[in-house]
Amino acid sequence: MKLRYLLAAAFALAGCAHAGSHQLASGARYVNMGSSFAAGAGTGPAPAGSPARCYQSTVNYAHLLAERLDLALTDVSCGGATSAHILNAWNELPAQIEAVASDTKLVTITVGGNDIAFAGNLTAASCEQGETIRVATFAVPCPARFPVAEEAYANLERNLREIAQQISARAPDAKIVFIQYVTLVPQTQCAQSRFTEEEAAELRLVARRLADITSRAAAESGASVLRMDEVSRGHTPCDADPWSTGLPRDYDESLGAPWHPNRAGMVAIADQLQRLLAHR
Repeated sequence: MKLRYLLAAAFALAGCAHAGSHQLASGARYVNMGSSFAAGAGTGPAPAGSPARCYQSTVNYAHLLAERLDLALTDVSCGGATSAHILNAWNELPAQIEAVASDTKLVTITVGGNDIAFAGNLTAASCEQGETIRVATFAVPCPARFPVAEEAYANLERNLREIAQQISARAPDAKIVFIQYVTLVPQTQCAQSRFTEEEAAELRLVARRLADITSRAAAESGASVLRMDEVSRGHTPCDADPWSTGLPRDYDESLGAPWHPNRAGMVAIADQLQRLLAHR
C-alpha cells in the first residue's frame, strides 16, 4: 500500500437543492459515502459488520442523523477512500455508489481530501522528521510532504460531477448533499497544530480549493452543499470548542483521529444536516 493511503487509513483512526419530490419519511433509504471524514474515524466503536479497514463509527454524522430521523442507513464510507473509490471498486470493496438504489431518498458525501493528500500534508506539517506517529494499530514515521499535481484537482472535480450525475440516474428522487470539510487550520497556531505561518497559509489555500471544487461540482449537478467549512470557523483544534483534533506531541487517541472531526464535530455536522433537510 502506498504510504499516502497507509497514512489516510492510519489517520482515519485520513447550494442548489437537488429536486427530490418528497420529504424524508420514516424508514427512508439513506446512503452515506466518502472517506474517513464521512466514516467518523476515531470517534466511536465500529458498526457491526462494517469493514475493519474502513474505521466507520456508530457516532458519525450519518448514524446520528439516521437515528434522529428514523432513516434506513447504508454506510459505505471508508477511511482512505478517494473520489475514484466512490465510482470504482477498491480491492475487495465494491464501488461505494453501488449502494445507491432506485428507492434511495438521501445521499451524503464527504470526499476529496485524499485525492489531494490533504490529511497527509496536514500531518507532514504538524510533525517533525524522526517522530513516530501512532494511530490505532499503525505506527508510521512523520512523512515528508506529498507533492500534488495540478491534474489531481481537475480529476477530483470531474469525479464529483460524475458522482452526482450517477446518483441522480440511479435514484431520481434522492436528495444529494455534499458536505464540506470542517475548517482545520487555525488562524493562530498552537500546540495542537504546530504549523509555521507559511505552512498554515498553504494548507488554507488547499482547503479553499477543495471547498470551491466541491461547490462548483454540486452547483453544476443540482446537488446541495452543507457549508461546514464556514459553520466550523472558530472550532479548529486550537479553539476553545474544537470540532476536530490536531496532532500535538502528546497525541491521545481518545480525542479522535488526527486532523479529523471529533465527536463534537460529528454532532455539529448532524445538527446542520438536520437543519438543511428541514428547510427543503
